[in-house]
Amino acid sequence: MRLPFALVPRAAPSRLAVWLSPVAALAATVACGMLLFGALGKSPWQAVGVFFVEPLVSLRGWGEVGLKATPLVLCAVGLALCFRANVWNIGAEGQLIAGAIAGGGVALLASRDSSGAVAGAVIVAAAAGGAAWAAITAWLRDRFHANEILVSLMLVYVAQLLLSYLVHGPWRDPTGYGFPQSHLFERAARMPIVLSGTRLHLGFALALVAAAAAWVLLARGFIGFQLRVAGLAPQAARYAGFSDRRILWTALLVSGALAGIAGGAEAAGPIGQLTPSISPGYGFAAIIVAFVGRLHPAGIVGAAFVMALFYIGGELAQSRLGLPSSLTGVYQGLLLLFLLACDTFVHHRLRWRRSAVPAS
Repeated sequence: MRLPFALVPRAAPSRLAVWLSPVAALAATVACGMLLFGALGKSPWQAVGVFFVEPLVSLRGWGEVGLKATPLVLCAVGLALCFRANVWNIGAEGQLIAGAIAGGGVALLASRDSSGAVAGAVIVAAAAGGAAWAAITAWLRDRFHANEILVSLMLVYVAQLLLSYLVHGPWRDPTGYGFPQSHLFERAARMPIVLSGTRLHLGFALALVAAAAAWVLLARGFIGFQLRVAGLAPQAARYAGFSDRRILWTALLVSGALAGIAGGAEAAGPIGQLTPSISPGYGFAAIIVAFVGRLHPAGIVGAAFVMALFYIGGELAQSRLGLPSSLTGVYQGLLLLFLLACDTFVHHRLRWRRSAVPAS
């Protein structure tokens, strides 16, 4: 069946429209969410207030938003570097878990007499664990030309199973009443709090530093220039002598290290131990954050803030309004759907077909 309209590519999409597209997508998400709340028999305005206003009325609320945004920023910045280089790393969730395992292993070695330097060792180990997990994908892509999308995604489930084995087996707390969890980390291995009266820890500062460093790298660094050229014009990158292997390994190792730091900071931060559910899906949500933020570090910080509100709002909606916690996933899916729709009309214009006039 022939549609009465066609999408025609625009010669040069408006730069302003490109940046306003996520704003329009967010507005459409909120509007659609209000309709959904109304269909569930809840006041749309009350539900929106719970999702977007209530988390920001206190210092503690701001701290919780920053806490949720920390792993999202770290994972999304690394993914943005990969996506800009045309390396499709979908396994940030697995790299986050690998970082939590490596960092948690170091944290479990700490004693009551350990110094505060252990927390730094936890972060270094977490970065190494995440990078090592991403290196598996890089090696299989480099050596056997394996598809990095499938490999990185499947490694997520391997990491989850490895974590589950450790907390059910050798790292299980014998005094934990049978729960699959490790010992609580000693204070020296925990992330220092940076905002008094909240749970916001040093990981938040690390996330902002990572975003700033990525911004400088992409804007001023030669390797950042190579990543951008490789993503925009792969043939031009090869003609200029840029190494595909170097770009692949650099993008994946940096992305894996940042995701690993997110996992280590999560384990040694608000959780304080290893559990099977160390992440509620931060690595996957970071994919949406990266694209909503236009693969730009500054945009990613703002997008992570919005996504953090979704997480906290979902928890509040469950406790205050009796709504299912899965609403967080619904909001995430709606945001991605509307972003893709808005981007389609930013890069294309709608042209109606003329009706064919039969010959007389």
